[in-house]
Amino acid sequence: MNSYKYTALSASGEQVKGMLEAIDQLEATAKIREQYNVVLSIKEIRKSSLELPEFLTSEISVKKLDPKAFTLMCSQFATILKAGIPIARAVRLIGDKTTNKNLKRLLSEVFADVEAGRSLSSAFEDHGSGMLPPTFCETIRAGEEAGDLSGAFDSMFRHFDKQTKLGNKVKSAMTYPMFVLFVAVVVVIILMVKVVPTFTALFDEIGEQLPLTTRILIGISTFFSNNILIIATVIALIVVLFIIYKQNPKGALQLARLQLRLPLFGNIAELNAASLFSNTMATMISAGLPMTKAIDITSKVMTNEVYKQKVAEMVGKIEEGRTIASSMREIAVMPDILTDMVAVGEETGEMKHTMDIVAKYYDNELEQAVAKVIAMLEPALLIFIALIAGFIVIAIYMAMFSMYQGM
Repeated sequence: MNSYKYTALSASGEQVKGMLEAIDQLEATAKIREQYNVVLSIKEIRKSSLELPEFLTSEISVKKLDPKAFTLMCSQFATILKAGIPIARAVRLIGDKTTNKNLKRLLSEVFADVEAGRSLSSAFEDHGSGMLPPTFCETIRAGEEAGDLSGAFDSMFRHFDKQTKLGNKVKSAMTYPMFVLFVAVVVVIILMVKVVPTFTALFDEIGEQLPLTTRILIGISTFFSNNILIIATVIALIVVLFIIYKQNPKGALQLARLQLRLPLFGNIAELNAASLFSNTMATMISAGLPMTKAIDITSKVMTNEVYKQKVAEMVGKIEEGRTIASSMREIAVMPDILTDMVAVGEETGEMKHTMDIVAKYYDNELEQAVAKVIAMLEPALLIFIALIAGFIVIAIYMAMFSMYQGM
């Protein structure tokens, strides 16, 4: 579909400007003449042909979406549209109220398009590309076709509210061990760069033969002190190369496979994929989307590249006549419980209800798996810190004992 700007004359002779979507200019003209008597001008809106590679533009052009602000926006749309307020006015009201700059800008652009006659889903899709989740625009489009926009926004609110809360639980659980690890690294660097060299100077003045552990500690400290800028540069370079490698399709696939092989964390990645699949499918089916379309959108939501590609392969298999469950068995990445429950949903015709049940199950399993990893990670970090601190203390005290014996 192409986008067109037009200027036309109404029955009263008033000049009207607007935008619409059509396959070609002939269809666009025909659509305009259904509403207005005279078409003064019509022009296709062309996208710029100059495009940079994705890895150069993804972090620059894509604006970050605030999950809380976005979820609140969906709730506001559901409430306001349910009250019978026109779409354009609802967009303007919510845009005026929101404090999030990205959403305010987006809603301002959407309002201008809707006011000009475009559909809400098309406006969101054009102006929110790269920022809005793929499930959002498709659900809103399905709501427009079904004449239930309020219900579509309510479905989006419940879906993203659930995902946001689950994500916050995982983040909050990971915050403490990551903070402890960060503090440990900072403390060790300070000890090696600032504290240990003080003792080194003292030991050099005395000139006694130092124990092996002390010599090792001094060697490590000297290396850090003399090469701190080089170390920082190398770390920064590794981070940049990792980001570039991750944004490359082959690199992202290799990292995704590695993630699935990691002990403990691989299990979390699998449970997260099952949770995303079941939650998204439940929302897409509830919106009334065809099964192939629902699975195509679900594949774009998957965060692990292996699951993203495998779920996308299911679309072709289903179009060939296979069932969803048999397609899931062929891609061989989904848990058996999920596949079996999908088969039950297909047989009973209660796919939506079945996916809701499975989603709750995997959400709970994911929370428990994260809690288990944190329970194992915390003591491991404490032991790691204790070993480093113990080595430094022992190395210093052994040198001091050696000095006292030599006096």
